[in-house]
Amino acid sequence: MERIIIDGDTITSEQKVHEFLKEALEFPDYYGNNLDALWDMLTDIVEPIEIHLINQDKFRKNLGSDAEKFIDVFRAVQNQYGCIRLKID
Repeated sequence: MERIIIDGDTITSEQKVHEFLKEALEFPDYYGNNLDALWDMLTDIVEPIEIHLINQDKFRKNLGSDAEKFIDVFRAVQNQYGCIRLKID
């Protein structure tokens, strides 16, 4: 299982999350850098991937209410499609 680590210490904005995920998960150039586009990309994943969010307190502080929106998308994909496993520390 591939493992992607999102570090709240280094992610300082919503845009940085999208940039990181685009590179880490090799999203296409047309990726829209928004939560709807993220949902679309994550639900197209076939091989299981663990998204490990570390330093969650800093992530939440840096992103404010947007942090929970990302976490909600990861959890929803995990629950509905099973291709994503979310781990939060």
